[in-house]
Amino acid sequence: MAAVACGIDWAQDHHDVALVDESGVVVASVRIGDDAAGLSQVLALLAEHDPVGGKLPVAIETSQGLLVTGLRAAGRQVFAINPFSVSRYRDRYRSSRGKSDAFDAMVLANILRTDAEAHRPLPQDSELLQSLRVLTRAQQDAAWDQVSVYSLECRGKYG
Repeated sequence: MAAVACGIDWAQDHHDVALVDESGVVVASVRIGDDAAGLSQVLALLAEHDPVGGKLPVAIETSQGLLVTGLRAAGRQVFAINPFSVSRYRDRYRSSRGKSDAFDAMVLANILRTDAEAHRPLPQDSELLQSLRVLTRAQQDAAWDQVSVYSLECRGKYG
């Protein structure tokens, strides 16, 4: 079944993906890892449900990271939607304040289905800038890992 929009709820180690049709019905939903296998899985899912080959837009709550970089490198139009906006749109579909990642992925997809003209896609970056973003994020992750290891070592000595 053809989809008209994709929403991805971003998390640190996994992402929930939802594709919706023109009526807002979820036609595919999956949880992927934050790794190359997860990126391959979402690209295959997009290709399977994309009626016009590469034009299915993607909404996600961040403009950075491996997943966003991979989607953009694959030629996908990516919209970074502010998490506060997603929270407001959530009220359109559910009155309770409960949050689930799969539900938010559906909300993100429906944001593009209903209000794409109110949001801007991420601009195209040069290859140099894309590489710099990936390297900067990798350096930041390495620094955070080092701090975590140091914290654990200190707890072992003093805790």
